[in-house]
Amino acid sequence: MSGKNSSVFFLLSTYTLHLLLTTSFAANSDNEILYDIYPFIRVYRNGTIQRFIGQGFLPASTDPRTGVQSKDVSIAKDLNVSARIYLPKNAHPGHKIPLLIYYHGGGFFTESAFSPTYHNHMNSLVAKANIVAVSVNYRLAPEHPLPIAYQDSWLALKWVFHHSSGKGGQPWLTKYADFRRVYLGGDSAGGNIAHNMAIRVGLLVSDPDIKVKGMFLNCPGFWGKRRVGNESADSNRVKLSEAIWLHAYPNITGLDDPLVNPGMDPGLKTLGCRRVLVYVGGNDGLRFRGWYYMQVLKRSGWDGIVKVVEVKGEGHVFNLNNPTTPKAIAMLKALASFINQ
Repeated sequence: MSGKNSSVFFLLSTYTLHLLLTTSFAANSDNEILYDIYPFIRVYRNGTIQRFIGQGFLPASTDPRTGVQSKDVSIAKDLNVSARIYLPKNAHPGHKIPLLIYYHGGGFFTESAFSPTYHNHMNSLVAKANIVAVSVNYRLAPEHPLPIAYQDSWLALKWVFHHSSGKGGQPWLTKYADFRRVYLGGDSAGGNIAHNMAIRVGLLVSDPDIKVKGMFLNCPGFWGKRRVGNESADSNRVKLSEAIWLHAYPNITGLDDPLVNPGMDPGLKTLGCRRVLVYVGGNDGLRFRGWYYMQVLKRSGWDGIVKVVEVKGEGHVFNLNNPTTPKAIAMLKALASFINQ
């Protein structure tokens, strides 16, 4: 990850940056800013869009450090929905291994399955856990406002599940993936997406050959109108979270929509897995939402086990920003253990 991106992520994790929502230069100027959600995106009234992070690209390859192979696949060419599939070094066709479907973060506005941050993270996790992984690349707001990211992510999940019968077109899935040991995962906005995919799995997937056993959420991007925990003390985080959601989903009913506030979802108990692991950073303004998620999930009547791990002294998605630190390495081991239980 470049020094420039690392410094931007660090500033985000501490939320010391000033958030500009509607800075106006001149009434009819082409340079007029419609909204500014730094460090993610700046949108001008003339339609120009400026992204500040997540624009890097690494090609699929065989990773020299881990031996993990990767390749890119098109899921819906007309919609530009795609994914990167990962296969560990010692995979054998006669031995099926767990399958992870992963959704990247970036505030619904930035990043991709092909950026250095996520490519390197998936190589490390696939090697440590010895799993097949599908990293989903969904379309981004504001060009493609929500709920498009949810629609793309569900389309990708159904595409993956189609391979459970052995009839799909990707041999890495048909030969190596155990569809009775499926896991969902994601960070930040991707954690939000993973949760909402698990809700759909519980409602819509009844194939006995497919079993989603668990889900892990890394600093999940949930929010709500009512403050929880000590959120009110961090006005920058409040402004940032509200701006992200309202601009990514301009036609939504508000901050208490069940898509962003699981506590408002009357169908929460239908979550389609029985084990959930949530990581939060002790210095992350979103940590209260992770704990709140555990509370509302337990109260919903959902029949499963949920655990929250708070990593003291760390910020938002700390393991992605600094993957070689002892705490990030410990988290990687914990995720691998969770998937293989």
